[in-house]
Amino acid sequence: MRLVIATCSVDYTGRLSAHLPTATRLLMVKADGSVSVHSDGKAYKPLNWMTEPCTLVEAPGRWVVSNPKGETLTITIDEVHAEVAHELGDDPGLQKDGVEAHLQELLAANPGSLEAGLTLVRREYPTDIGPVDLLCRDPEGRAVAIEVKRRGEIDGVEQLTRYLERLDLDGRLRPVRGIFAAQQIKPQARVIAAARNITCVEVDYDHLRGLDLGRLTLF
Repeated sequence: MRLVIATCSVDYTGRLSAHLPTATRLLMVKADGSVSVHSDGKAYKPLNWMTEPCTLVEAPGRWVVSNPKGETLTITIDEVHAEVAHELGDDPGLQKDGVEAHLQELLAANPGSLEAGLTLVRREYPTDIGPVDLLCRDPEGRAVAIEVKRRGEIDGVEQLTRYLERLDLDGRLRPVRGIFAAQQIKPQARVIAAARNITCVEVDYDHLRGLDLGRLTLF
């Protein structure tokens, strides 16, 4: 992990164009090569970012990050205030709390409670940035990725969005649509999900517990 605090401006070109005026920001370069730009606010996500696979080319006062899609993040650095690098090592991953983990199990056993006709392919379906909670197929055979949370917030939608991007690279699965499932989903999360064509479903944990738990299967 490499952290750089710098006064900089940022320009993104790709699916659209975006500009961050000059200000002091945190630049984060992870071991997987991804680059993100942070401010003191908006803790739930960076101001701008480029996920792997991407390439960082550094020159005096200028970073250029590009990916195979032709997107480019150009960071113009006026002054570096601090820089540190540290090896974090392997991460054990997120440990879900008891309710969230059990909710995932219940939905794996009863995917039709989210949408009629869904059948489970696998729990914890792997992607190169981590596993999506459930991968299912709908009655037409289309792949459906499901992220399960106890509380549905914006960061959960962002997480599912990243999984969908990675899953869509697999020709056996794409196009993959998403379902964001939680006991309660915040209005802001619903807005972001709708903009990304992700379906939101609020689930009743107590009702699911009352279903035939003998059908639960761990994958």
